[in-house]
Amino acid sequence: MAELCETPGCGKPASMGCPTCIKLGLPRSLYCSQECFKSHWPQHKALHKLVRSAQEPSGILPAFSGYSYTGSLRPAPLSAPRVVPSHIPRPDYADHPLGHSASEQGDKMTNTSIPIYTAKQVEGIREACRIGREVLDAGGRAARVGATTDEIDRVVHEACVERGAYPSPLNYYQFPKSVCTSVNEAICHGIPDARELSDGDVCNVDVSTYFGGFHGDLNETFLVGGVDDEGRALVKTAFTCLQAAINMVRPGTMYRDLGTVIGKVARENNCQVVRTYCGHGIGALFHTVPNIPHYPKNKAKGIMKPGHIFTIEPMINLGVWQDRTWPDNWTSVTADGRRSAQFEHTILVTDTGYELLTARENEPVMTWNEALLQR
Repeated sequence: MAELCETPGCGKPASMGCPTCIKLGLPRSLYCSQECFKSHWPQHKALHKLVRSAQEPSGILPAFSGYSYTGSLRPAPLSAPRVVPSHIPRPDYADHPLGHSASEQGDKMTNTSIPIYTAKQVEGIREACRIGREVLDAGGRAARVGATTDEIDRVVHEACVERGAYPSPLNYYQFPKSVCTSVNEAICHGIPDARELSDGDVCNVDVSTYFGGFHGDLNETFLVGGVDDEGRALVKTAFTCLQAAINMVRPGTMYRDLGTVIGKVARENNCQVVRTYCGHGIGALFHTVPNIPHYPKNKAKGIMKPGHIFTIEPMINLGVWQDRTWPDNWTSVTADGRRSAQFEHTILVTDTGYELLTARENEPVMTWNEALLQR
């Protein structure tokens, strides 16, 4: 009797085996075609991750064996990626085996001008951002002493699904989770796992949502339990850096000038600005032009015009600005192991200034309130 394709609902005879399953010594997983294999890949690859973790006594992927960490943070076992119901519209990378976005790659090759969004498009992006705000608020409430970052991922994922939104990070170039959680020396792109948050941690929760064909992007750094004075000052500095940059947003401002004011605020507070990562245009694409470096004397191109939409997301370190990337190919940590903090908003340039598309309700401008970040 012929074996059938693994893809749910297919039922066709299958003979094409998954090469990774063969390498891992798993029972054969067969598919009828490359198309079926690609469509089922986001769910199927979760099996590979679980088996690899189980093969290690610690539950950590083999790539970390012998790795020299910069600080005290360590990876913990991962759960399987969460599944988005099929009725929820998704970006083009969501079901790609490698998480590649053909639309973004095409944009990079052909587009040099910053998009100016129409009123109808702005309304769509505004809605994606409004949902993102609600989702981040839910994820932030889950950040508490004893909670795992995987629990934050669960809350964020379910909040997205409840609102009919796709969590933009999921499978984006194979990112395995629905949110980024970056703790202490992790600068950005931390992968939620089984590590429990400890009293005194600072934890950044970075949420992106895809709804109605548009993305929204925002993040905040939360104070978990009794954070020391130095950590609280770091978090406030990161907030103030973003606040100062947003206050410059208006038609005619050069994008390169945002890094000047961010760098000034950071230096005044004995902190450094990460240079590897930058803010970005956003809308129909998760990442597009303009690129917005956060450090002084950068070479960013472009001048702000009404209808531009982008993120500003300065990453601020207590120590050196340099970063390192863990063997998971995602988690970025400070080179000296000292703590980092970050805040992010998606911003629309208006005729007279700006609109924070990801603002809290009744908070049209950034206002420091430590109590909102205390967990």
